[in-house]
Amino acid sequence: MIRPVLPGDVSAVARALLAVPEGGRQQLCRRIFGGAEEAAVHCRLFGRPHPHWGDGSLSAAARQYLLAVEPFLDDAEYLICTRLVLRELAAALEADAACPAR
Repeated sequence: MIRPVLPGDVSAVARALLAVPEGGRQQLCRRIFGGAEEAAVHCRLFGRPHPHWGDGSLSAAARQYLLAVEPFLDDAEYLICTRLVLRELAAALEADAACPAR
């Protein structure tokens, strides 16, 4: 994924997760992160956006899916989705730190 990760990236992924049943959110979150990473590599190699995943941002990858209307921050389900995105982001950053060649 392309950095820096902006608040809008987190919001877009959380909104994509909010639009699917709870049982499919973890898998979709990982797919979005994987798509963003695939797009970032594609952009570095070819100098243009990935045809499906976009420019390597999480927002572009999330927008390949239906996004729920952005709720207020006190929406319990939105908070659950946002926490899931932040956990996945933390794991991706840890993985990058452990493998600097990425």
